[in-house]
Amino acid sequence: QVQLVESGGGLVQAGHSRRLSCAASGRSISSYTMGWFRQAPGKEREFVSVISVTGASTRYADSVKGRFTISRDIARNTMYLQMNSLKPENTAVYHCAAAMTFSTAATSFGSWGPGTQVTVSS
Repeated sequence: QVQLVESGGGLVQAGHSRRLSCAASGRSISSYTMGWFRQAPGKEREFVSVISVTGASTRYADSVKGRFTISRDIARNTMYLQMNSLKPENTAVYHCAAAMTFSTAATSFGSWGPGTQVTVSS
């Protein structure tokens, strides 16, 4: 099973950018659909973005479309989330996850990282 660890979170001003990384070990991320989810205080975990096994298909939550970009580097076994034009409402713990099928539902993802905190100040 793949193990996942996120990094790149921190405090960032509204309007600025941040890139999150998800380093995988144990298996290649090319074997999985990879996704990003986030959970804000007092809220349920929500879908952010997903990239297919081949990398040819991506999906984004409407709230981040046009501002966030998901990508991956197979050689580094790492997935990324480039976040631009950040807003205070993007404050959350961001988790990466791996699934055996292409899905935007958290229940489809069997492997999860512990998360990285992103705080956007106004």
